[in-house]
Amino acid sequence: MSNAILSIQPIYAEAIIKGTKTIEFRRKIFQKGIKKIYIYSSAPTKMILGYFTIQAVIQETPKKLWEQYHEVGGIDKEAFFEYFKETEKGFGIVIDEVVAFENPLDPIDFIKDFHGRGTYIYLE
Repeated sequence: MSNAILSIQPIYAEAIIKGTKTIEFRRKIFQKGIKKIYIYSSAPTKMILGYFTIQAVIQETPKKLWEQYHEVGGIDKEAFFEYFKETEKGFGIVIDEVVAFENPLDPIDFIKDFHGRGTYIYLE
């Protein structure tokens, strides 16, 4: 199993760190088995805030994902359905343990040519 860095908008990254968002919604999912996800808070933060382990990955229609997880998803209904528009299936990464770094990490310090764009980056 590998690890990955997941680019997450700052509002959602902070909610994961605080424990108020316990599922991360995605249109696409990893092609490899992942055990740990490092939380990269995208612009303007541009830092890795911590990591979480994965309890489960759920594939479902956006409607069913919303029905089952809206209370712990940390996103409002309009933004959720805008994100999943024109998508028949979506994924929910159920968050298990969250570890926040005392000092966030700048990925440029240890990943050559890190740019932060895109959904995720595999780490070996």
